[in-house]
Amino acid sequence: MERIGTIAKIIKLIKMPDGGTTVIIQGRSKFSIDEITAEDPYFKAKTSKLIEEEIPKDGDFEAYISNIKDIAANIIQQSPNLPSEATLILKNIESPVFLIHFVSSNLNTTILEKQKLLELTDIKLRASNLMELLQKELQFVELKNKVTNKTRTELDKQQREYFLQQQLKSIKEELGGDSNSQEIKEMLKKAEGKKWPLAAKEAFLKGIEKLERMHPSTPDFSVVYNHVDLMLDLPWEEYTEDHYDLKNAQKTLDNDHYGMAKIKERILEYLAVLKLKGDMKSPILCFFGPPGIGKTSLGKSIASALGRKYIRLSLGGLHDESEIRGHRKTYIGAMPGRILQSLRKAKSSNPVIVLDEIDKVGNDFRGDPSSALLEVLDPEQNNTFYDNYLELEYDLSKVLFIATANNLQNLQPALRDRLEIINLSGYAIEEKIEIAKRHLLPKQKEMHGIPKSSLKIGDKVLERLIADYTRESGVRELDRLLASIMRNRAKK
Repeated sequence: MERIGTIAKIIKLIKMPDGGTTVIIQGRSKFSIDEITAEDPYFKAKTSKLIEEEIPKDGDFEAYISNIKDIAANIIQQSPNLPSEATLILKNIESPVFLIHFVSSNLNTTILEKQKLLELTDIKLRASNLMELLQKELQFVELKNKVTNKTRTELDKQQREYFLQQQLKSIKEELGGDSNSQEIKEMLKKAEGKKWPLAAKEAFLKGIEKLERMHPSTPDFSVVYNHVDLMLDLPWEEYTEDHYDLKNAQKTLDNDHYGMAKIKERILEYLAVLKLKGDMKSPILCFFGPPGIGKTSLGKSIASALGRKYIRLSLGGLHDESEIRGHRKTYIGAMPGRILQSLRKAKSSNPVIVLDEIDKVGNDFRGDPSSALLEVLDPEQNNTFYDNYLELEYDLSKVLFIATANNLQNLQPALRDRLEIINLSGYAIEEKIEIAKRHLLPKQKEMHGIPKSSLKIGDKVLERLIADYTRESGVRELDRLLASIMRNRAKK
């Protein structure tokens, strides 16, 4: 319970419409409670009237009073809820004590702070404390006005933009309808679920803003639209889940290919490291060997064993660097590079990509594609692969690239240095017999409509076919011979 209070006179009682009463009171002087004499039915106490302090005769106190007037006037001026007439009242107050009482009672602070001011007997100290509270109040009012003005400015800007957008929309409708607005809305909706980098998101939103300002009949509309559409279709940070079952992977590889123990071991090692670490920069494997031994089909088996999407890019005869890096999107008929086109189709950023016939890449006045492949196939660089059409960096580090080649002499030394060469020699006769029995014969019977049980070819016959009728490292000629036998059987 506070011991110091104010003696006040009731000036007026006002009955309010809600049944309550408002009392207007006027403070007269301070008093202190000496002793509480009764609490029921109401408080009674012995009190002492406190005499007002003497006004000090020094320059500091006068400066305090002048500052209090100035700060209070500033607060009134900056507060929209306070009437400007209050400044005139302040200027007309001559008594320093009355001024301090008047400002203190109208100060926008807590009752606790006001009580502390009331209890101070030193009028100079009270003036100093009041000035501190006024400074806080002034800072608060200034900050409040700053925030209000900033908000108002932002709202004004938004209202202006909205007004201009509405005008633009009306103009478009007059010119022949705003057919692209629905497509843009669908694109924005589709973009909400994308997990793309900040740079890609910013580029996409800039593209959308351009589309909103353009009419569909303008030439640049299709250029911007195709670019934005590519960004939406690319699988940014979308990955298929790898299957870490080594036994199942071994079984898949064995079912698809006979022999090739060294390659199968290498794939299982890669899978084992991936399982332990959870993530690794994919090595660039290059299967090197003669034609027809299953280099390309092995890539498909690897994708199946890992549970990844499979993409095959034939590089034979490729002589334009833009096929790899993409064209500038300002050119007529510009397209992204074949790497990004493949990822767009696969809907995954970690597929198995087989770069077929990497040794048969050509070069001419349009550039050297094998040099462009250096960035694609370098694990230290391909996490920031730059496509000329996309004009953004794309992460290829999770892609498992597999190259195939027949002749390493044609490869650039720098490109060869980035490849892990795995040599595939030709098959022995015994291996070819097993391949014919497991894969080639069932396939050719099915292709020629021959029932499985109506024709059997023994090991001796297969050995004779291989030894006397084929001269090859692979099994393509053997496959053609078996197809010839099936046709003859079908005719009979």
